[in-house]
Amino acid sequence: MKTYDWIVVGGGITGATLAYELVKTGFSVLLLEQQATPQNATRYSYGGLAYWSGTTPLTRQLCQEAIARYNILSQELDADIELRELDLLLTISADSNPETAVANYAQCAVSPHLLSVQEACELEPLLNQEAIAGALTVKHGHINPEKTAQAYIQAFLRAGGEMQINPVLQIFKGGVETNTATYHSANVVVCAGGLSRQLLKSAGISVKVYFTHAEMIQIPPVDLRLNTLVMPANLQRFQLETASTQVDELWDESNKEIASPILDAGAVQFLDGSLRLGQISRVLTNPYAEINVEASEQWLRKSITQVLPALGNLSGTWHKCLVAFSNKRFVVAAIPEFQGVHIFSGFSNPLVFVPPLAQRFANFAAGKEDEIISQSRI
Repeated sequence: MKTYDWIVVGGGITGATLAYELVKTGFSVLLLEQQATPQNATRYSYGGLAYWSGTTPLTRQLCQEAIARYNILSQELDADIELRELDLLLTISADSNPETAVANYAQCAVSPHLLSVQEACELEPLLNQEAIAGALTVKHGHINPEKTAQAYIQAFLRAGGEMQINPVLQIFKGGVETNTATYHSANVVVCAGGLSRQLLKSAGISVKVYFTHAEMIQIPPVDLRLNTLVMPANLQRFQLETASTQVDELWDESNKEIASPILDAGAVQFLDGSLRLGQISRVLTNPYAEINVEASEQWLRKSITQVLPALGNLSGTWHKCLVAFSNKRFVVAAIPEFQGVHIFSGFSNPLVFVPPLAQRFANFAAGKEDEIISQSRI
């Protein structure tokens, strides 16, 4: 049986990008994805590229590298990833202090600037002026994340990579086991997003990578036009993630709800006119936990209607997926005492951080020194 240099587990934007960079560097690579049409965070992402949001020298560096990478990516992958620039509108709720919202973004590489209620509604006429005390705005990159992942996969295959649709059941030193075959490799890298923790745990590996259950509504193409990408200035999701990682042992308990669910009301429209409205985030330790779809959709629609009244009742389909996160910006490292097994997951800003880090990871694997990858630890 063929032995690969690398097996990449997970075919979302993270695994697709890393598999491509590894095969481009000269490695033999097998990419494993459990579903032909993945129901993952890539598919249901807003597609935003927050180049402006770096708050440390490291994250600012990665943001700059991401801009450079995306500017040539369509040509390199020979595919239209729908790269563009949007106005991001960060809404400030009517009961909040606008100056406090401004202060929360003061450390960003490019600080969003404050708009009055009137200015915000001029920029985005679909806004409900009664629901806001103002908004922050900044230029924001945007792609179609599903098309971008597929572009990476097709370029990976053209470069000689191999792909199988097969769920990974077990990781071991020297390969992986699926429900139909065992594949052997010198290295395995887990890019399985919200399933990364469970998959590594089954191999006896403990990592501080977690997940939320994210819920959104997908609206098919409509004539109505949303001018901006709308999100709340006070993103509760980040607070939820921080609170839910204080006691790591809680994640080893099955079917536990670690914190109460939150909703960050936001919306984005893609070039084909389709919309994504979201998002609810739940911290449930069971990745396969059942969600009350009807109650979830009602909550989502009610919250969206308060901010963007014209969108809340549009016909669409409720979806959920797992969103990986960590108590760091990302977890990119070899697993100590488990030779040949690596993790590439838990990104706080995945569509921005993944492309430059995947390129660095592949070059490091090929023997090139890299101060970021070499210092990364789980």
